[in-house]
Amino acid sequence: MSTMPITRRGAEKLKAELHRLKTKDRPEVISAIAEARSHGDLSENAEYEAAKDRQGFIESRIKDVEGKLSAAQVIDPAGLDAGGRVVFGCTVELEEQSTGQQVQYQIVGEDEADLKLGLINVSSPIARALIGKEEGDTAEVQAPGGIRSYEIVAVHYR
Repeated sequence: MSTMPITRRGAEKLKAELHRLKTKDRPEVISAIAEARSHGDLSENAEYEAAKDRQGFIESRIKDVEGKLSAAQVIDPAGLDAGGRVVFGCTVELEEQSTGQQVQYQIVGEDEADLKLGLINVSSPIARALIGKEEGDTAEVQAPGGIRSYEIVAVHYR
């Protein structure tokens, strides 16, 4: 299995989710199954079926999160020194050349991405166009509305 990059914040978030799944959600669903069993005939017991479905989801998610954590390559952006180049984990300030609009993105792993928070997936078209570039460079990104050009205003490692 290949490694997947993830920031320290993203790894902590996955660890917290795994802890919650194992210590809170799993015991709750086991109790729900036991309660539903006590109601008798399991063949027509909707509560039992719902609890079993929920248990399957929880166990699947535990396995998924454990797999992601075992394959994770945790990268601390604050510890990076890429000489001003755009790399995984850095925060990039951009200016769209056609509109002058400024945006700021941090390049993160797949599970951490949230555009509303300015967190973009390392495999997204914009991140791929930015990786390896430096402050002052221009990156062209194929967007649904056509090609957009961004000037890299600043690169931060925080």
